[in-house]
Amino acid sequence: MNPLVQLAAEGAENPLIPPIPELVIGLIAFVIVFGFLAKKLLPNINKVLDERREAIEGGIEEAEAAKTEAQSVLEQYKAQLAEARHEAARLRQEATEQGTAIIQEMKAEGQRQREEIIAAGHAQIEADRKAAAAALRQDVGKLATDLAGKLVGESLEDTARQSRTIDRFLDELEDGASKAEATR
Repeated sequence: MNPLVQLAAEGAENPLIPPIPELVIGLIAFVIVFGFLAKKLLPNINKVLDERREAIEGGIEEAEAAKTEAQSVLEQYKAQLAEARHEAARLRQEATEQGTAIIQEMKAEGQRQREEIIAAGHAQIEADRKAAAAALRQDVGKLATDLAGKLVGESLEDTARQSRTIDRFLDELEDGASKAEATR
């Protein structure tokens, strides 16, 4: 025989439906356990959840504060950076102006030194010209005196007369040269 048919013949009791006394005892035990959990465990769970929520909210507030502070620091950094760039540009401009001023000053100093050198050179040339003219005057006078003495046949050794004669002769030569230049 079939085991299912045999089980149905033995009892009409359904194994899926428990007997009523077990059902009542199970219901009472459930209410007691549920009451115990509701009284003892549920407040602890709610307390832990509240603490977590407060910690999370506090963390969010701290994160917002940190973000605000970081934003403030970033703005200060940007302001300092802009100020530093402005200062660098100002220093560059000052250096350029100082460099230009130094160059102009050096050019002026060089021009002044050049003028001094030229003036000193002209003074030296003038002094050399006068010295050469004096030496030439003496040499020409001596030669003229010697030549005149040979032409006249007597010695013109008198210094005073010799000087006057030489000066008169050279003055006439200079006048003649001046007149020749003026006619050009």
